[in-house]
Amino acid sequence: MDLIKTGIGITKTIRNVSRLREIVLVFGKNGFDEFISFNVTAAIPNFVLPKSKRSIKDELTSETEKDWPKVLGYRLRLCFEELGPAFIKFGQLLSSREDIFDPSFIEEMKILRDKVKPVPFDEVKGKIEESLERPINEVFSEIDPTPIGTASIGVVYKGKLLDGTEVVLKVKRPEIEKMMETDFSILRFLASQAEKVGEEVKFLGVSRIVNDFSLSLVNELNFHTEALNCTRFAKVLERHDRGSLLYLPQMYTEYSSRDLLVMERLKGIPFSNYEAIKPHLEDLETKLNDGLKVFIKTFLAEGFFHADLHGGNFFLLENGKIGLIDFGLMGTLSKRGRKNFVAIIYSLINFNYENVVYEFLEVAEYEKIPDIDRLVSDVRDSLSPYIGLTVQQTDFSEVLKSVIGTLKRHEIFLPREWFIVFRSLMTLDGVGRSLGQDYDLYAMMEEDIHELIQSSFTKEELFEEGVWAAKDLISMARIVPRHVKWFLRDFSNKKYGLELILSGYEDSARMINASIIFLAFTFLTCLFIGSGVYFLGSGATFTHWSEIPTITYIFWAFGVISFTRGYLTLRKGSL
Repeated sequence: MDLIKTGIGITKTIRNVSRLREIVLVFGKNGFDEFISFNVTAAIPNFVLPKSKRSIKDELTSETEKDWPKVLGYRLRLCFEELGPAFIKFGQLLSSREDIFDPSFIEEMKILRDKVKPVPFDEVKGKIEESLERPINEVFSEIDPTPIGTASIGVVYKGKLLDGTEVVLKVKRPEIEKMMETDFSILRFLASQAEKVGEEVKFLGVSRIVNDFSLSLVNELNFHTEALNCTRFAKVLERHDRGSLLYLPQMYTEYSSRDLLVMERLKGIPFSNYEAIKPHLEDLETKLNDGLKVFIKTFLAEGFFHADLHGGNFFLLENGKIGLIDFGLMGTLSKRGRKNFVAIIYSLINFNYENVVYEFLEVAEYEKIPDIDRLVSDVRDSLSPYIGLTVQQTDFSEVLKSVIGTLKRHEIFLPREWFIVFRSLMTLDGVGRSLGQDYDLYAMMEEDIHELIQSSFTKEELFEEGVWAAKDLISMARIVPRHVKWFLRDFSNKKYGLELILSGYEDSARMINASIIFLAFTFLTCLFIGSGVYFLGSGATFTHWSEIPTITYIFWAFGVISFTRGYLTLRKGSL
């Protein structure tokens, strides 16, 4: 294969020139020839880009309503359908990014969800035996050749093990990994070139989406990861699903590999089959309410949750439990992200929109600092109509669109991991609506949030935070003088001079310096005293000073020394 390097600052490598030629031709004939730069065509030897019969600009000019997103989405959909699984998968991703694209564009991308073609069993039989490293009949007594599910990456079949256990086989499409790798390297290249055409394309941030998706695709292409996600999620549920309401299928890891996943087949009614599940709705009401509480707990407390809970992944099992499947897409939120999210929800419950904005700006993506006062006002206007409403009273799609529209006006973007959270809540909202169920999400979250806030101020939590803060201060104290020395050395070598004359402000500057040092020593004092208290143990009582642990006295002594040093420095600065 040829290696094609593009001169755009960062070297790009494309592994298949013929595939690049095919992709460029498809995009070109569907009207994107005006967006394909010279750098793209120059990367293909002896290639001349054909002109489309009708350009996108011509189509927009002839339309009475110039719906740019609709036209763009329609043309892209035609390209993705023709180019196969990798591009269809990318289009499906775009269909879930309401935070970036307009509704008319999203609708076109949603059509791609039903465009994945099935694979004949004969084509995947060899893949199964290669993964098992033995003939199929040595593991399975039967496999139904008709797939029960098709996706861009895998095809799903039902079968039986030799002992009669009913299982489900998820098989990776032949050559899909190589195809995905090639196509996404080309997609990254094309996206970077397209963004050079104009600010409108650059603002969409397609390169960022392609990069994010290519990273997440690594996990989806490895079925070991899905099995691990299921195992990890089962342990999370053990801690929070005290009633054992939710049931996860058993993973047969001895038969699974990167390309094959074998799991227990769940027998039940999918929530997407409303007619079949309708007679059970009265019994389901309490179960769904409890299940939603479990979901909120796993997200807020653990930062690990199922991120694709649509009706097809829920089952009402024969034993009355709720079964979950498909663990390829799991959401994760860091400890800091969870704290920010909790703070935002708590602020919303208390109608503190200013704090909502400040907390969100700590994790949001933006290039320039927005007008805070205007942003607070806009967020208040977009969210206040929905606070306190139940699921049936609230359309979460509209809420998300309202929030996203507000953020886009200020050129602020949702963090990717947060968008997965909101998408999950919207999906659960859709399941509840389809079954006629009503929940008060805010009340559920409020109960958990108060508990989480209280647990965040435990002795152990404060001690941990204090230790890390002290570590940061010590690191900063070591690094700052070093960088100042390097700066002054460079400044001196370049023969620059700087003269600072403080006329009449010497006393004030000295006092400020002494105050800062005093604050630093006071912080260390609090840390030492708190550390000493920590070693006393919770609930311990002492009848004599000699019963107090020696380590506690040592920490307290350091605290006294630290405070004394800070106080003397402050006195000296004030003289």
